[in-house]
Amino acid sequence: MTVAQQSLISPTANPELERALRDRVDRRSAIAGGLGELEPLAVRLGLVQNSLTPRFRDPVLALFAADHGIVVDGVGAQWGRATKDQVQMALHAQLPVSVFARLQGLHLTVVDCGVADNLPPHARLLARKVAHGTRNARTGHAMSLDQAHAGVRVGMEIADNLPGNVLACASMGQGSAECAALVLSRLSDQPVRDFVVSGPTMRQDDLTHLLDVLHGALARHRDAKEPMDVLAAFGGYELAVMVGAMLVAASKRSLIIIDGIAACAALKLASLICAPVTDYAVFCRSHVHRGLDEALALFHASALLELGMDSADGTGAALAWPMIRAAGAMLTDLHEVAEARVAVRPAPGINIPTLGA
Repeated sequence: MTVAQQSLISPTANPELERALRDRVDRRSAIAGGLGELEPLAVRLGLVQNSLTPRFRDPVLALFAADHGIVVDGVGAQWGRATKDQVQMALHAQLPVSVFARLQGLHLTVVDCGVADNLPPHARLLARKVAHGTRNARTGHAMSLDQAHAGVRVGMEIADNLPGNVLACASMGQGSAECAALVLSRLSDQPVRDFVVSGPTMRQDDLTHLLDVLHGALARHRDAKEPMDVLAAFGGYELAVMVGAMLVAASKRSLIIIDGIAACAALKLASLICAPVTDYAVFCRSHVHRGLDEALALFHASALLELGMDSADGTGAALAWPMIRAAGAMLTDLHEVAEARVAVRPAPGINIPTLGA
């Protein structure tokens, strides 16, 4: 991304507008009672759109799918299903995220960023394959620097062609979470263990093997520090494409909904390219994985909803979308209450005496 393109992302900070938004929210609360977390969310939405009356159109929930070479080391086999099978299930309404997206009016799109297999055409499949999966980050670079840049350009093109002003980002694919953990570990200078421990039920021998593989990848690429170098060393094609999509979505003042650790890793990369991109992001979660807690903490953020799910990324975004719409409606659809009292007309045949009569 060029410097000129970076400068197109404006920070959302606008003290005068923020005061007006808070005043509007406070007036509604004074009349009907407080609405808790919906109130700061409403203010955030107004700042994103630079408007007292934010409105959404044509929201897209994009599942960015890719395969990762690190899986050959016996890690990242999500639900035991190949990435191509996960994609087909999403496209044919065999996953909750697909059904919830339809119910909530989100246009579900699966983006083939780098699935190892060829996928049959489908109306909701966007074929943007950079390559047939990445290489194993433990033994070499996951992708070349040229491929990383190509992925970012693909994402920029996708976001540039979106008709609406809402983009929900989630990942799909074996090894995606593990590669995201490597990216976040290097960019934050935190132990990779923090981003992969799922909870107390995680078997110790599984964790030991996973950490051996990930530490090997980190050691091999100890010199990778710059965002694009880190992406090329560890990342997946879905991360590269999400980075580009987020940067352009923010430049268009679109709301970006982040769901999952891979989307967090992409946002972290994008923020190091152009910091104001995070102003346009709100966060969701589809599972209770503890590594996601650490990822959210990097942005000093919490998820809009905490439902205790253990589902595919994107599910949380679909369920949080009504909450986001409701927060926006506080500003756009809730009518003001007139301050002046309405004159009372006397009923026919009844005299109402005036004071002092």
